[in-house]
Amino acid sequence: MNIRRIIPNTITSCNLLCGSIAVFLATQDAFVWTFVFILCGAIFDFFDGMSARLLKAPSPIGVQLDSLADDITFGLAPSMMLFAYLRPILGWWALVALLMAAASALRLAKFNVDERQHSSFIGLATPPNAIFWGGICCMPYAMLAYDWMAWALLGLSLVSCYLLNAELPFFSFKSFKTQKMEVLFFLVGCLVLLAYCIIKAIITRHVEFALFGGTACVVWYVALNILLLAFPKKK
Repeated sequence: MNIRRIIPNTITSCNLLCGSIAVFLATQDAFVWTFVFILCGAIFDFFDGMSARLLKAPSPIGVQLDSLADDITFGLAPSMMLFAYLRPILGWWALVALLMAAASALRLAKFNVDERQHSSFIGLATPPNAIFWGGICCMPYAMLAYDWMAWALLGLSLVSCYLLNAELPFFSFKSFKTQKMEVLFFLVGCLVLLAYCIIKAIITRHVEFALFGGTACVVWYVALNILLLAFPKKK
C-alpha cells in the first residue's frame, strides 16, 4: 500500500464529502452553512494538490477524483444553492440554475486535457465561480425585492456558464512568476474588499456581509482579467 498516494486522495475525498453536505444543506435552505462547506471544500482542494506535489505522489486516479469532487463542491452545490434561493420567486424556472453544474463538469473535463492550463487558466475556474454564487445566495431575500432581480440573477448564471468555458485567459497563483504585478494588485484589492465587508458585517451584525466579500473578490478577479485582456502589456 502506497501511503503517499493515499494521503492526497483522502484529502480530495474530504473535498467531495464537503460538497455532498453542501448539496444537502442547499435543499434545506441553509445557505450560510452551504457556503461554509463549499469554502471548506475549497481548502481541501488547495491542499490535495499541494500534498501530491510535496509527497511526489501524483496519480491518474487522483486527477480524475479531483475533478469529480470539484464538480460536486464547485458545480452542483452552488447550482443547487442558487436554485433553492430563486425557487420561491421563479418557481420551476429556477431549474435553469442547474446548467452551471453541467458547465462546470465540461470546464473540468476540458481542464484535464488542455495542455495550456498548467500555469494559468483558460476560462473561469470552478472554485471562484462557486464562491461568487455562495456569497450572493447568503444575502437576505431583501435583495430580491423585485422579481426582475431574481430573473437577473438567473440570467447571470448563464453568464457564469459562458465564463467557465470561454476562451479567455485568467491568471492564477501558479502564474506568479510571469504575472507578479497582476497577482499582487489582485491580492491588494482583495484585502481592501474583504476588510470593507468584514467591517460592515461587524457594524450591522450581519455575517452575510462578510461572506459577500468572497463575491466581491471574484468580481474584482474577473474584471481585472478582462482589463488585462483589453489592455495587454507591451512587450
